[in-house]
Amino acid sequence: MLHRLDELDLSGGAHDHPKPGRAVRIGIGGPVGCGKTALVAALCRVLRDELSLAVVTNDIYTTEDADFLRREAVLDADRIAAVRTGCCPHTAIRDDVTANLDAVEDLVERFDPDLVLVESGGDNLTATFSYGLIDRQIFVIDTAGGDDVPRKGGPGVAGADLLVINKVDLGPLVGADTERMAADAARVRDGKPTALVSVRTAPIPEVVDWVRAQVRVTA
Repeated sequence: MLHRLDELDLSGGAHDHPKPGRAVRIGIGGPVGCGKTALVAALCRVLRDELSLAVVTNDIYTTEDADFLRREAVLDADRIAAVRTGCCPHTAIRDDVTANLDAVEDLVERFDPDLVLVESGGDNLTATFSYGLIDRQIFVIDTAGGDDVPRKGGPGVAGADLLVINKVDLGPLVGADTERMAADAARVRDGKPTALVSVRTAPIPEVVDWVRAQVRVTA
């Protein structure tokens, strides 16, 4: 099982650090089926005993991602809020973030968390979060989606503070070269970190440590 960071830069991107004394907000975006909800669930299970957490999920018409997280009991149910965007997912996380910002601020007011995870609805490689909504962003892609995806770049792959290449266990089954994916990601990401993981089948220490580091900078 392959787990690695191309560059162990745990501090995040070049934009401002999260403000001390307030919840760190991390956005998690990526295409449909890449494993965003599974990643949110895994982070909650690992970190819930050491950090106060809350989650906002986005779906266009349903609350399926939030419902899944509640069924899995990754957090107390009232710490998980669902936003139904009614529009393209990137609109609600980048162009008009009002609904997401309201959901985040409501959770912050009620629970005073250390960390809020904001999961985007499934979108394409152009999806990015507004830094008016979040402090850091993770972009997730699926190995089974093709090993040419990192090479194609796009704002999500190239600009995210952390790129997660998920489902590397499927690489041999679909003919995807995960080493090439890592090399291509390194070329387009200008030194920002990339983690190759299998969220559902193995621990994800690289991602967990990166998230911990984002919370520590506000302590």
